[in-house]
Amino acid sequence: MAIEETNTAEAVERTSATRKTVGATPRVDRVAPTLTPGVDVDAAGRTTIAEGVVAKVAGIAARDVAGVHALGGGGARALGVIRDAVNATDLTQGVKVEVGETQAAADITIVVDYPAPIQDVAENVRSAVSRAISRLVGLQVVEVNVEVNDVHLPDDDADADESRVA
Repeated sequence: MAIEETNTAEAVERTSATRKTVGATPRVDRVAPTLTPGVDVDAAGRTTIAEGVVAKVAGIAARDVAGVHALGGGGARALGVIRDAVNATDLTQGVKVEVGETQAAADITIVVDYPAPIQDVAENVRSAVSRAISRLVGLQVVEVNVEVNDVHLPDDDADADESRVA
């Protein structure tokens, strides 16, 4: 027992002495460094990006493609109209993503405007979503699946407007 107590006391003294010398300099430099533009700075740490963030980036990119009328299936679009009415637009509507440590995959459901070429619109959505995720989130995109759920006819809007007036 006496030997353990002596060793413990010595360890405490060494730790105290170390703290006095090491404790004077903090682990993190508190002075803001002057960074040179274009120079990489290596720092320890980890960044975690939520699936919702990746889904939102994908949804915004898909909506910006010419020929895309809306995202999501029929039920999701009906809820989307209600959300839009109360200014609570869901930018992830019609988007499902899987996010790993370095890779992401996305499934996008779209409605294409008539008479836009469906294959071209789908390919443009695939490219836009892949570019946006890679550039903004920094993940490698392994696949983007595009499901065309419907074709929007310009007459659909005219019919809806006439039924509101009548």
